[in-house]
Amino acid sequence: YYFPCQRWLAVEEDDGQIVRELVPVDEAFVKKDSENDGQSLATLGLEQKAKSTTYTVKVKTGDKKNAGTDANVFITLYGSKDDTGVVSLKASKINKNKFERGKVDEFTVESVDIGNLKKIKIGHDNKGNSTGWFLEWVEIDAPSLGQCLKFPCGRWLDKSEDDGAIERIIFPAELQTTEYIPFVPYEITVYTSDIFGAGTDADVFIVLYGSDGICTQQKSLCLNKREQRMYFERNSVNQFIVELEDVGDIIEKIRIGHKGGGLNSGWHLDRVAIRRLLPNGK
Repeated sequence: YYFPCQRWLAVEEDDGQIVRELVPVDEAFVKKDSENDGQSLATLGLEQKAKSTTYTVKVKTGDKKNAGTDANVFITLYGSKDDTGVVSLKASKINKNKFERGKVDEFTVESVDIGNLKKIKIGHDNKGNSTGWFLEWVEIDAPSLGQCLKFPCGRWLDKSEDDGAIERIIFPAELQTTEYIPFVPYEITVYTSDIFGAGTDADVFIVLYGSDGICTQQKSLCLNKREQRMYFERNSVNQFIVELEDVGDIIEKIRIGHKGGGLNSGWHLDRVAIRRLLPNGK
């Protein structure tokens, strides 16, 4: 079995996760890629990412005295097919100090397909100076499922409060579930020109337009500033797997650009290739 990764397991890199679930790829695919160098390993890593489901997890800490926690918080998502295993919520995309009183933190959780979400288990390890935590709610957005679910809690996870539990199993509130058309993964390959000063460190974004006026949201291709510095160099080819609204079989046009700022924001773009990935990986 061959399990490519080619991703960071680091709080300050990529999506902030320090544990990854990997699925095996076909041996023929590995042999085919081992004959090529350069992009081959990265392509295997992207193949993995395309098979994963990405969840956006928002966590609201209650607005009560001593509601915040310094402990290490973890979550497990349970679906109709499988579960994610224990995932540490290490890198909040919104706040440097996470789980503070009255604040909402946002995390990315990636896993193989676990089916429809049924429940979650969330808790902490009770380590640190201020460990008790009042959890208001958890919201989980699963674009590939076309669902955003709210898991209300409104209880302490504290050994000296409530029933003394520091982890809880929570079920979604059916009336607070939002459904929409599921997103699909697109493979986006960006070619930067081979002329002086062609590269950029700016935040590059893309919008896809289908027929009948359907379009996706505006999506940044890089997850953080470090990736912005790494990608879109002169004469480079960068590939991304991005989950976006399904615009159908025909892409009529795209809108691509950057948000300026930084020392080297000017960019000379050569071309963009886009492939809509279907469930069988085609």
